[in-house]
Amino acid sequence: MATFGDIGVAAGLNILFAVAFLIAFAILRLQPINDRVYFPKWYLLGVRNCPSRQGSFVTKFVNLDWRSYIRFLNWVPDALRMPELQLIDHAGLDSAVYLRIYLLGLKIFVPIALLSWAILVPINWTNNTLENGGASKKLEYSNIDKLSISNVPYGSPRFWTHIVMAYAFTFWTCYSLRNEYAKVAEMRLHFLASKKRRPDQFTVLVRNVPPDQDESVSEAVEHFFLVNHPDHYLTHQVVINANKLAKLVQEKKSKKNWLDYYQLKFERKQSRPMTKTGFLGLWGEKVDAIDHQIAEIDRLTKEIAEERKRVKSDPKCIMPAAFVSFKTSPFIKSVVQGVLPGIALKIFLLILPTILIMIAKLEGLLSISAMERISAFRYYIFYFINVFLVSVIAGTAFEQLDSFLRQSANDITRIIGVAIPMKATFFITYVMVDGWTGVAGEIFRLTPLILFHLKNFFLVKTEKDREEAMDPGSIEFHMAEPRLQLYFLLGLVYAVVTPIFLPFILVFFVLAYVVFRHQIINVYNQKYESAASFWPDVHARIIYSLVFSQIMLIGLMSTKGNAQFTPFLIALVVLTIWFHLFCKGRYEPAFVRYPLQEAMMKDTLERAIEPNLDLKSYLQNAYIHPVFKNEDEEKDGEDVDEKIQESLLVATTRSRRNTPAPSKCSDGSSPLLPESVSENAGSQR
Repeated sequence: MATFGDIGVAAGLNILFAVAFLIAFAILRLQPINDRVYFPKWYLLGVRNCPSRQGSFVTKFVNLDWRSYIRFLNWVPDALRMPELQLIDHAGLDSAVYLRIYLLGLKIFVPIALLSWAILVPINWTNNTLENGGASKKLEYSNIDKLSISNVPYGSPRFWTHIVMAYAFTFWTCYSLRNEYAKVAEMRLHFLASKKRRPDQFTVLVRNVPPDQDESVSEAVEHFFLVNHPDHYLTHQVVINANKLAKLVQEKKSKKNWLDYYQLKFERKQSRPMTKTGFLGLWGEKVDAIDHQIAEIDRLTKEIAEERKRVKSDPKCIMPAAFVSFKTSPFIKSVVQGVLPGIALKIFLLILPTILIMIAKLEGLLSISAMERISAFRYYIFYFINVFLVSVIAGTAFEQLDSFLRQSANDITRIIGVAIPMKATFFITYVMVDGWTGVAGEIFRLTPLILFHLKNFFLVKTEKDREEAMDPGSIEFHMAEPRLQLYFLLGLVYAVVTPIFLPFILVFFVLAYVVFRHQIINVYNQKYESAASFWPDVHARIIYSLVFSQIMLIGLMSTKGNAQFTPFLIALVVLTIWFHLFCKGRYEPAFVRYPLQEAMMKDTLERAIEPNLDLKSYLQNAYIHPVFKNEDEEKDGEDVDEKIQESLLVATTRSRRNTPAPSKCSDGSSPLLPESVSENAGSQR
């Protein structure tokens, strides 16, 4: 059993690792060579320049400004300074609401922790049950377990205090949840009302279009909606299987990238670069690299044009699905959619989300947000069963196996009732490892840091390569939210029975809020925006955790000789479920449908602002296959040879006049912003 000394050592080690990660991040972020690793979002937005390009060769890689190291912890106030409305504009509503989950944890557990330590801890500590208790005298325990409910004597009237605290904690949690649900619902409606027009507000995906010998898929879709929805149907776009075309387009993009690289090389050395025609230029005939790439681009341009014509006319490439757009945000859309702490465990927990996403795809879910929401639910179930229940039940059984074997069957339930609260020490160490060190490691970004410099050294040839080498990442909701919910579960379960657990939870919520706010502002590039549609799931899972904590307390009280408390706790469960149903009926509609009144107001406002808006033109190519969106650019590829030769002539002329080439960043990239607005390494955000 873990003792105060064991917890102290574990806390010291985890604090040491967490502080080391935070200090390493604070120093590494100041180095010019790491700027793209720790601030990729600003580069993607095009508003951040590379650090100072002046000074010695060393300053291009290392920040020598000693004043910046004095302010190396400025990232903390910087992360907290951005107002929530600005954060929503900057990173989206999903990111802002995700951060509010951490704030919700603080709102719930700070008052609970204060009450627990002020009332429950003294009541638990001022007993000698674990030392002198009857059936539990053979139990393995430590001094830290004397702070838990296990130290209260069998049948003691002191348990009334725990029941009252259970009611107080439940009412406070429900009050906090209700306020947060109302706030997030209001934020969502305001976000949708103020959001600019988007194609998905007018469009649905129709699948499994029945085959017809007399009509193509496009004709069948158009005919159906013109007949059945003539007042609302606007246009449609058939889904096309263009995988081969996409590969050709990607190959051409790669060839253009190589051509840019050889052009830059020619500008620097003023000698025609050579390459071999074999694999990766390692063998084969030696040819002029620029001419070879031009020839390859010409070849691919012709193949792409032929393939584009083929996929548009080949029935085998036409999928039985289409994106159908209507003139007006939600009733028609609804109708159409409605009808039509071991390493092995940790590794598996890392792999499992990918497996769950694949299962969601096979089930036919279409959007990333929908797939991540269902995967998050299943991942949470796995966490609940395998991380929590198995750890509590199996861990308790193994730790107290000797006591189980030596006691009569009538005493086993009492032993379990005493032993389960003592399992909190395992989760304390889990929170320190996963919640403290793990969160600090998130901001350190060791893996993206190493991968960026490896790519930069071995693979980067042009500025486009350097941008693609950045890995900003995003909030992996299907992984992050279930793990976060585990902390709510642990906090609510142990709030009454083992209050010493709560301070460790609070440290996690504070640290995680600061770290993820920084990452959202400076690093993450969110893949989608669902307008916080995941919030009802978050609310529901916190309610499930609350109900489970109450059920566990019922079972615990029955083993402590206080079965008379059962009706009071059952009433608490009923009240909690009623509260969940109330919130579900009151606020959830804002997350599953858009109010017709709001939709009409938005349509009226858009007509007033843009009376000549051609909605059909706006939606015509919104869901066209990506390889067709650059069709006009591809048509211009026939003239690429002439343009390239012209640029090479300019480069040669510049070299003869000894005109210096444009300045480069410390990592070899071209500057993104004028010199006057670039930041130096000592004055970053």
